[in-house]
Amino acid sequence: MLRVHRLQTRFYTRGGVVRAVEDLSFTVDAGETLGIVGESGSGKSVAMYSLLGLIPSPPGRVDRGEALFAGRDLLRQPERALRAIRGREISMIFQDPMTALNPYLRVGTQVMEPVRIHDGMRPREARERAADALASVGIQDARRRMAMYPHEFSGGMRQRVMIAMALITRPRLLIADEPTTALDVTVQAQILALIKKQQADLGMAMVLITHDMGVIAEACDRVLVMYAGMVMESGPARDIFRKPLHPYTRALMRSRPALRGSGGELYAIPGLPPDLITPITGCPFAPRCDHARDVCREAACALRALEAEHHTACVRVIAGKL
Repeated sequence: MLRVHRLQTRFYTRGGVVRAVEDLSFTVDAGETLGIVGESGSGKSVAMYSLLGLIPSPPGRVDRGEALFAGRDLLRQPERALRAIRGREISMIFQDPMTALNPYLRVGTQVMEPVRIHDGMRPREARERAADALASVGIQDARRRMAMYPHEFSGGMRQRVMIAMALITRPRLLIADEPTTALDVTVQAQILALIKKQQADLGMAMVLITHDMGVIAEACDRVLVMYAGMVMESGPARDIFRKPLHPYTRALMRSRPALRGSGGELYAIPGLPPDLITPITGCPFAPRCDHARDVCREAACALRALEAEHHTACVRVIAGKL
């Protein structure tokens, strides 16, 4: 359904060129869930915003790449054509439900907007569709709540409203950008179950962006592990968790709180992500990696397949020395 090839997005600032996404390639099949995981600043959201034409320009610019969606290159569509795709065929759940909703508009008005714009529905019909959409995501007494404002909803309820807005047009592809951020674990589980149910009902594909390996394990078929705008590892979720091939993936897994343990300190990856203004030679994770050697700082960082669908960019693993 979606094929992205060698995407490159940069921000041209007064301080220098920020290399936010470098040479990113991936595919998403119909009905599949692709998880993109990595620390904050790894390029996950920027990559998705690039596909939808949501990068602020200036200073942002997509310098290279191809993004074929149903035979159309999203990166070369005129704004009017892209606007018809965005919200209709491809929908997005934005990261922060506290700020993504307009505080001046009633919830019902905002949920109705996609079908009013894309399907040309009349107000009465759109209102019925919006009420059904809110009810489908577990909001009780939906017709009454449509007259309320976002500040009258809890964080979990606002996230449900965002999901209803994204799915009301029955898109072919859903991009969920950290849909469980800032929610407690009980609400997180409810939101993930809700998204998966809606995905099954509509038969849509999904790209799930997160920094939580637990969410990836629960919800995704395939995984991209991103760091410093590059893919460090990719493959089926079961293979990533059974046998992670990159030290960065292993470090992310070690950072997860254990349900059972000694009660010791939670592991944290040492150091900080690199400055993306400074050109990176070799593996960008090398300064923080316990296994790094000189070859890691010198060799080009590129994905290689070690199994049929399992790829890694670690030169030591590729050489069989780790």
